[in-house]
Amino acid sequence: MIVNSANLAGPGGSSSRAAVDTCSNGEGAMTGCIARSDIFQHRLMEEPPPASATRRTRERYEQLVREAKTLCASCPLFTDCLYSAVAEHDVSGFVAGTTAVQRRSIRNLLDVEVQADDFDQLAGARGTRRPVSHEEVLRLRTQYPNDSLESLAMRLGCSLSTVKRHLRRARRGQSPAAKTPRPRPEVGAVLDAFDTVVDQQHQPRRTGSSRVA
Repeated sequence: MIVNSANLAGPGGSSSRAAVDTCSNGEGAMTGCIARSDIFQHRLMEEPPPASATRRTRERYEQLVREAKTLCASCPLFTDCLYSAVAEHDVSGFVAGTTAVQRRSIRNLLDVEVQADDFDQLAGARGTRRPVSHEEVLRLRTQYPNDSLESLAMRLGCSLSTVKRHLRRARRGQSPAAKTPRPRPEVGAVLDAFDTVVDQQHQPRRTGSSRVA
């Protein structure tokens, strides 16, 4: 599998995903998403600004994404984190060098369907969020009808995006019951799809690459 060395770091970056993949043991390491929660849990990373946002807001978002990509590029848990966010859990925010939009593109490329589930926590960010159930969100909304969504998220210990997702599902009358899952893709296929999707957004393609065993 060929890995483009510029994918995570972005234009002008020097970090390589190959270096991340060849790390043999990330146990106990302080991952970037924990060390820099001010970046990964920033409100703009949870909900990217629309095209109508001010130039200053969009520039701030782009700066946060660049900083997050650099941190993801040096993370020893990158591969596990990416696979989990693409093939196992429909998480929110910026994860494993990808935005939510990019992860949807990767799933479309792989023909992968992931049920929006009860987890808002990732490999490499254990302890920063906790699993919450659909029923728990609705129960708390009923118990505290005048609370803001931000307050509900704080009570639940999850992200604002998670609360919004469950409430949207309730308004649409959707059941959280899981469908019969499709076969999960191989790790290599997820990594290749990552390369394809990220390359499309960083033109021209850079030639530096490394081969991962």
